Amino acid sequence: MTFLAEPEPTPEVEATYANDRAAYGFVMNLSHLWAHQPEAHTRLFDLLALVGGDLSFRERGILVTAAASTIGDSYCSLAWGWKQSDAGNLDAVAGVLAGTDDGLTPREAALATWARAVAGGAGRTTPEDVEALRDAGWSDDEIFRATVFVALRVAFSTVNGALGARPDAELAERAPAAVTDLVTWGRPVAGR
Repeated sequence: MTFLAEPEPTPEVEATYANDRAAYGFVMNLSHLWAHQPEAHTRLFDLLALVGGDLSFRERGILVTAAASTIGDSYCSLAWGWKQSDAGNLDAVAGVLAGTDDGLTPREAALATWARAVAGGAGRTTPEDVEALRDAGWSDDEIFRATVFVALRVAFSTVNGALGARPDAELAERAPAAVTDLVTWGRPVAGR
């Protein structure tokens, strides 16, 4: 599942696994990893909820898939590709994963472009990049929140990737072909 051994069973570890079973019907490979420090996972996702709370589910999906595809994270690309397609956003998520941004509004396309810039080399962003977001209707507060959201998602992906968490076979089975055919980067699906 990951490069680390299974964590010792504790009430916190069992609660992590129970939450996955209730939400997905299986325990995600990344949960076996984060079960080594369940509180770190909880605090990270509390912070993500704080900064991303004003973003729509679709906007969060655009940020995650644009960043994940940029850094070569197959796990989050598949997971959010599935979640977004399940929510009726298949065309948009496929466009983001393909890098074409087909199916996005100009406001959303600016957000995807920004997520790729942050994930792909934050030190190379320019005032013009930020101005493009403003021109698309994003406020400075929204730009800040989206940037922190992407940075935290990149950190989450980095931990998962570095410690060998492979996308779950169940995710690949649930994701439509329009997503799985596009995700050719990163770690292969577990069991394949």
